[in-house]
Amino acid sequence: MIVADFSYEQAALDQGAAFVVGVDEAGRGPLAGPVTAAAVRLDPRHIPPGLADSKVLTAARRQALFAELLGVAQVSIAHASVEEIDTLNILRASHLAMKRAVAGLRADFALIDGPLLPRGLTLPAQAIVKGDAKSLSIAAASICAKVTRDRLMVDLAQQYPGYGWEGNAGYPTKAHLAALLNLGVTPAHRRSFRPVHNILYQDEFVTP
Repeated sequence: MIVADFSYEQAALDQGAAFVVGVDEAGRGPLAGPVTAAAVRLDPRHIPPGLADSKVLTAARRQALFAELLGVAQVSIAHASVEEIDTLNILRASHLAMKRAVAGLRADFALIDGPLLPRGLTLPAQAIVKGDAKSLSIAAASICAKVTRDRLMVDLAQQYPGYGWEGNAGYPTKAHLAALLNLGVTPAHRRSFRPVHNILYQDEFVTP
């Protein structure tokens, strides 16, 4: 089992970087809501115990670690909107949110989760596949992005009830797909995503 550590950060520091941030996003798969990214610069003297990839943590543990990180680390959170997702595509929008998050911190080296670096990133960076399981800074970013986006989707669920976003965070669960058919498409839905697109344009394919 891979255990996240501080080795990627330390390697960058040893090569002359002074401010190393980990970057991750949450919300590439949902049918609704923005995509959210976080950049986190950890203090190696105050790393919360139990820091790990957000996907292996319980919701309660993520919430607790997020609160702790806000007290001991530098955290920047940013989004790309539904409109930007539909215009750019989800990958480019995710990378846009990442660049916005990085811009919110003093940083001179970024550790980016995934196989690709965002286009136009203006500082040296390293892309790390499954970085949220390998780098503590990226793991911290994954927690901050996930908790923030989940809270945002709970708020959106109040504006657009019936889709279950407070529980499914906009992912295409069976209940969410059923609500799309029964209640229709909201302004918070991503029109470029196939299930939403198909509902919007289904009339064009129905023969009289």
